Amino acid sequence: MNRQCTVLLGTMAFGVTVPAFAEHDIEFVQEHLPETMMGNRYAALPVWDLGVATENTAYQLQAAYSSTTAEDLSIAGPLLSLSASRSTSGETRLGAFGFYDPLRLRTTHDSRPLQTLFAPDTPIARPVDAEFTNLDGTAVDFGAGLFWSRHRAAGWLGEHSWVAGLLWQRVDLRDYRFDYLVTAGPQSGLRGQIDFDTHYDHFTPFMGIELPRARGGWLFTPHALIAYPMPRHGVQGHITGPGFDISGNTASAGNGKHFGDPSVTLGLTITYLPAHLSIDAGTFFTQAYLEQKIHRGIESNWLLSVSWSPAVRE
Repeated sequence: MNRQCTVLLGTMAFGVTVPAFAEHDIEFVQEHLPETMMGNRYAALPVWDLGVATENTAYQLQAAYSSTTAEDLSIAGPLLSLSASRSTSGETRLGAFGFYDPLRLRTTHDSRPLQTLFAPDTPIARPVDAEFTNLDGTAVDFGAGLFWSRHRAAGWLGEHSWVAGLLWQRVDLRDYRFDYLVTAGPQSGLRGQIDFDTHYDHFTPFMGIELPRARGGWLFTPHALIAYPMPRHGVQGHITGPGFDISGNTASAGNGKHFGDPSVTLGLTITYLPAHLSIDAGTFFTQAYLEQKIHRGIESNWLLSVSWSPAVRE
């Protein structure tokens, strides 16, 4: 009995003193945080009809807030955009939009494996358990695009519109920097810094469909959109430690181009026509589910998007 108690107490003490390490390494997860930000932007593009009268010039102001976490790492902030479109016929519209999404990257403490596929020849044996602290950076996604929309009043889908377009965007990562402490293996106790400061440019074609349904003063608009950022990029990184200072890229290191993933977004926008105000209730739920499936290591993702358009169907 005494021996069993000793083993139990020892196990409890071990569980208290040894941190639990995340399944996915730091290089893997740091990539997925800004990619989830990109997915949230595609989900909130201001390209849907939302009751706009087809003969009018239409404007749409969109504002959203997103928050994404992976263990103790987080990226959160507003997503802002503006679009304008004009009818070229009774069924077709052409439009343009711009967006600016200034998000913050933060953690006070995170425990997960250290990996550097961007720099395979570091003097640290990897992957190795480590602790990461003092992240206080920014991730800004900004850009502009053009879109085309064709509205059909009938058909086997009922009333619907097809949307297609192309956008340019830049994901600008600044102060995306961690202090690290190796906590296992023969190099336990080694300290240094790792950062992923860089920017990634993409041209992103997208295509989607919406199926608006009016009920009194309300408009319900299910919609789906596919976006494909091009080109994909190698992940850029930089690591320092005692006696070494190494920068690299996963593509040039022979470990592939990973940054910039295709995106599938689903939404259900609810518009109160007298107020010209819309809220995308659908993306709140679908982005919470889909991003965890698309980007492994993401534990939670919340997106709340509202928009206002002064020109609506009377």
